[in-house]
This record gives sequence, structure tokens and C-alpha cells, in this order.
Amino acid sequence: MEPQTQAKKSNLVLILDYGSQYTHLITRRIRSLSVFSLCINGTSSLDSITELNPRVIILSGGPHSVHADGAPCFPSGFIEYVESQGIHVLGICYGLQLLVQNLGGVVKVGEKHEYGRMEIEVQKNNGLFGNKQIGDKQVVWMSHGDEAVKLPEGFEVVARSNQGAVAAIENREKKFYGLQYHPEVTHSVEGMETLRHFLFDLCGITAGWNMEDVLEEEIKVIKAMVGPEDHVICALSGGVDSTVAATVVHKAIGDRLHCVFVDNGLLRYKERERVMATFESDLHLPVTCVDATEEFLSKLKGVTEPEMKRRIIGKEFINIFDIFAHDLEKKVGKKPAYLVQGTLYPDVIESCPPPGSGRTHSHTIKSHHNVGGLPKDMKLKLIEPLKLLFKDEVRAMGKIMNIPVAFLRRHPFPGPGLAVRIPGDVTAGNSLDILRQVDEIFIQSIKDAGIYDEIWQAFAVFLPVKTVGVQGDQRTHSHAVALRAVTSQDGMTADWYYFDFKFLDDVSRKICNSVRGVNRVLLDITSKPPSTIEWE
Repeated sequence: MEPQTQAKKSNLVLILDYGSQYTHLITRRIRSLSVFSLCINGTSSLDSITELNPRVIILSGGPHSVHADGAPCFPSGFIEYVESQGIHVLGICYGLQLLVQNLGGVVKVGEKHEYGRMEIEVQKNNGLFGNKQIGDKQVVWMSHGDEAVKLPEGFEVVARSNQGAVAAIENREKKFYGLQYHPEVTHSVEGMETLRHFLFDLCGITAGWNMEDVLEEEIKVIKAMVGPEDHVICALSGGVDSTVAATVVHKAIGDRLHCVFVDNGLLRYKERERVMATFESDLHLPVTCVDATEEFLSKLKGVTEPEMKRRIIGKEFINIFDIFAHDLEKKVGKKPAYLVQGTLYPDVIESCPPPGSGRTHSHTIKSHHNVGGLPKDMKLKLIEPLKLLFKDEVRAMGKIMNIPVAFLRRHPFPGPGLAVRIPGDVTAGNSLDILRQVDEIFIQSIKDAGIYDEIWQAFAVFLPVKTVGVQGDQRTHSHAVALRAVTSQDGMTADWYYFDFKFLDDVSRKICNSVRGVNRVLLDITSKPPSTIEWE
């Protein structure tokens, strides 16, 4: 059982995921109320659910129709389980329809589909909407084609849409509730108030989950997991995640942690020197630097397929750790038993199988070297102290441990490094050097403009194309680069950042005037979805 679940299992809000793009937002919204929440596949076994011992279960929305063949559903015995344990259940959109259909009601394809902002009207006092009165209205975010046309026995309509469709239902006696809209999105203006009322007033949940408790519990778990004579390797990337993970483990086991920083030849401008200086002067972590540039780049030569690049890099990282482990074994007289990784909760969610897919593994959004690229014969066991946390929660934990705030505010950097910012062969020509220079100008300009902390992630991309230009009265045939900057809460969805035009003009001029081999600068103005943040 996960450490956080152990600590607060009596207040756990468990979300069964049926594929909605908003499911992770439910998790975040509930955690923002200081209540621990976990998300698992909606078709998980009953044992998987009962082992977590949830107080509340939320059935998420999803893109499916409950009438479709193979439509995902909760496991057999679920209804009997929640009723016998007195667990409150809230169905959202598809989740509401699952409840209605499985409890004896009727769901049909709606005459009018409801998508986007819609107004709903309260039909019942003292219900799911707390002190709202009959006739009160609120704007919500709808996204459904099917609708409940006959409710199961014991259910009441709590609200309807302005088109007359059922918008909220409840069976207080059996503790079943349903919303036919998404309370978790900001477009549902009073959605958080509804969730707060449901959790605290109807379910009796108490707000007691905080980073101090999570850190204390995590340290206890690591101490229990790692034997008194065991040694642990931590791969430090120079990013926030691995650094916070290392600091947690260091607090737990002290000098039996051995950190390694691998220069894979795919790092940013002067990253190795800057990161090592920070580790030594600010964080006081014992770090060995391994220059593996040749090993990585030689294996990437000629490789153009993005997933193949990620897997080659992931495999080579593990090989380096194995070599480091053997060297460490000679030094301490005992083989290291564990490898620490800074896997975060969005990594885990994005690497889970989509409900209703019929697969037991993920349709790949992307593999991470710390999730999807591990060889089956890896000789080190994993410690992932952050794998149930979102990025802002990791930063909060780092702050508790006195990691410098400037370091904690660093933008995320992908495990495969610049390899995913150079579409195609990363070793071709001098693309890596060009990209490093462009990226440094872009990031430094953002810092100089005082907007670094407004941006979730900013970087440059080297485009494997040449364009015609005019520089110094001569025609040139040089490379194009793209600039990307996004705002986000957790990296799972993102909007492109709106730069001032003068800033963009200045940056473009600096790049074309300073970086030999570049004559065109483009700006990526695509959100996630439809694009991912990284280009590969």
C-alpha cells in the first residue's frame, strides 16, 4: 500500500477513471481542499478498490456511451461493496449514467446533446447543492450525449438543465449521488463549492492531508523498505523532481545514498557545470558526475523515431547505473539494492491503460525513461517517493526541506533531454550546439524580462529543415528554430504563453544575430491538447 494511503486511508477519496480528459483535475481539486485523493483505472478489480479502503469513491466522466459494446464499468460486486461499507459514491457525467444503468434506471441517447456552458436550475432544497434553494441557477460545463430518462428507485432529481435534462441526482439513504456535468473545471463556476459541500458536509471527510505529513510518512516508508545495510543509488538530472526525491531519501538513510549525475550529451548550455555547483554548494548531496556523452550519442546516431530515441536513452541510463553500481560495490563492499527516481503522478496517470481500450498496457502518449523505458531485467529495485504527487506538491515538499526556492522554480526538463527537442537524428550536423545556444538566449531573455515564474516550461526546438534568408547582404540557406512556452498547473494540460510582441522581436533578433546557422525563428502557439508540450 502506498505511504500516503496508509497515512490518511480513512479519508481517501478514490477516483475511478473512465477516460475523461478532466479526471486528473478532480484529483487536484480534492487535494487542494487538503484531502488525499487517488485515481485508478475505472475497470480495476474489486480487490484493488477494497485494498485502498476509500471513504468516498468518485466515478469519472468518459468519452464512452454506456450502451456501447465493451463500455468500461466498475467491477462485479462494486455496488454491494459500497453499500455494505457505507461508502459515498459520486458519479460525474458518464459516472452518473453508470450508476443509473446499474441500479435499475434507464439511460438513453439524448434528443439534444449538451456540450459546453449550460445553465442548470436547482429542483430540491437541502440536497447535493447544500443551502441552494429551489429555483436557484448556476452555470456549469456539460459534455454528454446520453442522458438519464428514468431514475432508479430511491433517487431524486436535484437539478435540471435549462433544456429539461437531468443535471444532478441523489439517493441520500444509499449515499449515491450524481452530476451530469463537470464540477472540477473552472467553467463550472460553483463546482468547487459543490465538491466541498459533498465531501465535508455530506460525506463527513475531514481536511487533514498536508505535505508535512506526507514527507514524514515517506521517510518512514523508505526507512522500512531499505535494510539497515542496504545502499541506494539516485540518478540526479538537475531537475526539481529528482533533486527533491534525492533529498527525501537522504533524510531517510543518510550516507547510504549515492547520487550520480549523468551527462548524456543531451543537456542544456553549461548545465553540467551549473548543476554540479548547486548540488555541492547548496544541497550538500554526495554526487558523482559521469560523462557518458559518447555512449549515448553513438547509440542515437541515425535514429529518427521518437519512441525509439526515448527507449535507447532510458536503456542507456540503466546501463550507466549498473556500471556505477558495480563500481560502488567495490568501494563499499556491498551491491546497491535500490534506484531512486523522481516519477510524478502525471507520469503514472499518462502511463496507465485508457479505460475501455481492452488493453492491459497504455496506448502510448509518451514513455518516460523513469516509467516506460525500464528493461525487464533491471537489477535495481525502484524507490519512487514522489509518484503520488503533482509538481506543485513536489515543490511544496522541497520548500519544507529547505531546498532553495530559485532551484524549486526551475522549469521541468525531460528525461531524454534535448533529444526530444530535435526531431530526427540528434547527432546530425551541429544541431545540439545550435539548440543549446538558442535555448540559452531564449531562457535568459525570459529571466531578464521577469516572467520566468509565470511560465510552466519554456524551451527552443531545432527544426531539421533549412530555409532561405538574407544576412549581411547575402542569401543564406540556414536552419529554422522554434520557441515554445506554456502555462500549466501540472503539465497534463497546457496553454501557450502570450508574449509581448516586442519581447519576441528582441529574442528573434538576438538569436539570428548571435547563433551561426540560424536564419528563422518560429513561435509554437499550440495548446495541450491537441499537442504535447514537448515536440517528441
